[in-house]
Amino acid sequence: MSSEARRLTSATELRALSHPTRLALLDLLEEEGPLTATQAGERLGESPANTSFHLRTLARYGYVEEAPGGRGRQRPWQVVDRATSIVGDELGPEAKLAADALLQLIRERDLQRLRAYESTRAAYPKEWRDAAHEMRLTAHLTAAELAEVFEAIESVLQPYLSGSERRPGTLPVSVGLHMVPTRLPDDPDPVDPAALPEVQS
Repeated sequence: MSSEARRLTSATELRALSHPTRLALLDLLEEEGPLTATQAGERLGESPANTSFHLRTLARYGYVEEAPGGRGRQRPWQVVDRATSIVGDELGPEAKLAADALLQLIRERDLQRLRAYESTRAAYPKEWRDAAHEMRLTAHLTAAELAEVFEAIESVLQPYLSGSERRPGTLPVSVGLHMVPTRLPDDPDPVDPAALPEVQS
C-alpha cells in the first residue's frame, strides 16, 4: 500500500463514497480481490447493471480501477491500493457535510459487522472464537502521545492490510479503532465573564 495517504477534501469525491452499495463494493473487493460487476453483484444481491454503474462511479473518482485480464463486461475491478484520510480541519462547509454523511455510513457498517459476527460466532472454529476480541479502555495521554500510539498501531497492522498477499488460513478481519478524548481540556486561564466588555444592543 502506498505510504502516502490520499487526503479527501472535496465534497464531490466524498459524496462518491457516501453510498451503501459503493462502500459494500469496496469492502468486497478488499476481501476477495478482483471481481467483475456480475460476480460482485451476485455476492451483494445487486443487478450487474447497478453494480457496474457504482463501480464506474468509484473508478471516476479513483477508488477502484480495472484489473488485468478480461474484456468488456467480463473485465474485473480492483481497489486502488492507497490509504485515504479525511482531515476535518481542511474541509469547507459542503465537504464537512459530505464527510459527516460518509463517516456515519462507515460507522453503521462497522456496527453491522459486529452484529453479524455475534449472530454467527458459534459457527466459527474455536481458534477463531478465541482470537477475536473487542477492547474498550481509557488511557490518559497527551496529544503527542495519542498521535504516537495511533502511529504505532498503524505500523503493526501495515503488513497485514489488503494490499498484502492473501496467505493460506487467513480470513478478512474487520479492525475498528477510535481514539478520541472524552472531555475538553481545562482552560489554563479561564475568562471571567464579569471582565468582558458590555455589549450594547
